[in-house]
Amino acid sequence: MDRLWYGSGRPLWPLWPLAWLFRWITRRRREAYRCGRRTATRPPVPVIVVGNITAGGTGKSPLTLAIVEHLKANGWRPAIVSRGYGGKADRHPLLVQSDTPASACGDEPRMLADQGQVPVIVDPVRARGAVWAYDEGLADVLVCDDGLQHYALGRDIELAVFDGERGLGNGAPIPVGPLREEVARVSDVDAVIFNGQGVANIEHPHSAVMQLEPVGLVNVASGERQPAAWLSGRTVTAIAGIGNPERFFRALRRLGADVSGRALPDHHEIQQGDLERPVGCPLIMTAKDAVKCRSLVDDNCWALEIRASLPETFWTMLDRRLAELTRTPV
Repeated sequence: MDRLWYGSGRPLWPLWPLAWLFRWITRRRREAYRCGRRTATRPPVPVIVVGNITAGGTGKSPLTLAIVEHLKANGWRPAIVSRGYGGKADRHPLLVQSDTPASACGDEPRMLADQGQVPVIVDPVRARGAVWAYDEGLADVLVCDDGLQHYALGRDIELAVFDGERGLGNGAPIPVGPLREEVARVSDVDAVIFNGQGVANIEHPHSAVMQLEPVGLVNVASGERQPAAWLSGRTVTAIAGIGNPERFFRALRRLGADVSGRALPDHHEIQQGDLERPVGCPLIMTAKDAVKCRSLVDDNCWALEIRASLPETFWTMLDRRLAELTRTPV
């Protein structure tokens, strides 16, 4: 679908009736919450929603982690609320513990809990999970990963993320194209974040370009660490079950690796066969994939950790909005 959606044409044009129906339903649903026909639920703490209007990976998780680190550094107690896509837990809300497998909570929540070191609450009904997190005293600010269209959860700050390389794709609604909502939706968010580079025809008074920077490599089996420069001059096999695998492979090549890349579907359940490669060849994967295959790997499997870097103007905007939300009235 990514190939069809993010090309220049619209090969799925026979599905336009479904696309218009999808757009009509999403528009009506949003209007129902805006006009009060439906009531959103939210806890009495600031709620930050990180999301996108295009389907597929845009860099929401690295941005979520960067926001969490910024909040912690400024004295907040953040928690993350996630739908837990792909998880098969038998109860919700689910607080991700150190021994919670990715198969139960989903790959992204597992990764966010490992790297963010904050409470991560998984619930397909995000509003219920957010209220539960507050009731349990887990946080004084909540960051909702991929919740822009989950209008049942009230929010204070909305951040829309775009893949600068793929942009709006062919500009059509699902299923003809990748748009979850109309492009005009960005006028209502607090800020737009472009992953890597700006996107033509997307303008916002508060916009920022986010760069994803490699931090280093972690051995999936042992936890051993190597600097990103360890890849320079090495021939490696790489797998990526993310929204835009080619971005990951290019990142490895920029670090000097000779890469044989194998793209997997987003949220793919890693199997032993996915780890095959020439004898002695290092296998490099994303952190999101690594949390799903720790019991399958050998001692030459590595995860590349990345960090989102944003301009100071973005953090100034976020801090100002949070201060406005928490300022005590005179």
